[in-house]
Amino acid sequence: MKGKVVVLAGGSGGLGTAVAEALVERGAIPVIGCRSNRERAENLSRRLRAPLVVGDILEESVRRRLLDEAQNAGELYGLVPLVGHPARVPLETATEADLLESMRANFVAPVLMARDFAAAVGDRDASLVFISTMQAVGVFPGSTTYAAPKAALVHTARILAKQWKIRVNVVAPGVNNAGMAEQSVRSGKYDSFLEKKIIPRWGQPRDVARAILFFLEPDNYVTGQVLTVDGGLSLKM
Repeated sequence: MKGKVVVLAGGSGGLGTAVAEALVERGAIPVIGCRSNRERAENLSRRLRAPLVVGDILEESVRRRLLDEAQNAGELYGLVPLVGHPARVPLETATEADLLESMRANFVAPVLMARDFAAAVGDRDASLVFISTMQAVGVFPGSTTYAAPKAALVHTARILAKQWKIRVNVVAPGVNNAGMAEQSVRSGKYDSFLEKKIIPRWGQPRDVARAILFFLEPDNYVTGQVLTVDGGLSLKM
């Protein structure tokens, strides 16, 4: 990974930090993208000496700036879009705006970023890792607003892996003590999973980062695949 540049759109949260740190340890150069929590992103950028771009990747100009920063930093090689929206509104009360907001954040934004990344790397060896969710792999009642766009992302990844020359894979995290699931874990919503020994422990950012780094390894022989990192939860529900 030494000298290779990986764009982490939405990469300043707990999971993004774990991935960025793992990349730096391997000699790679992360480019951090941030939409809202600018102070947290700036602290991470300074600590890792990584380029930072602030803005929403739904905007073409922001996607262009991320790729420009990456190409200025070295050999553009990887993309991990870590953007998303928890979309916790149940379908029974969801409005059209709720559904469209989830689709834009959880599907449209990462797919547009992926399209522009693929065009930028051309025929070179490169790796794209989408972040989905266990709810797009297993069937969880009440998850439609969030899971449907994430499931679409999984299917799109398989199409793009067949259509493009670059490797395209998906990591589907489960109940992890980071990111969008952290609030639910802290609220006690999932305590029964531990009490009933459905999972052995809460997932940590490093668990998901390890899976992402596996797919990012240069000359990896895997494409079009989904790796679920949930302690086996989706198998038992």
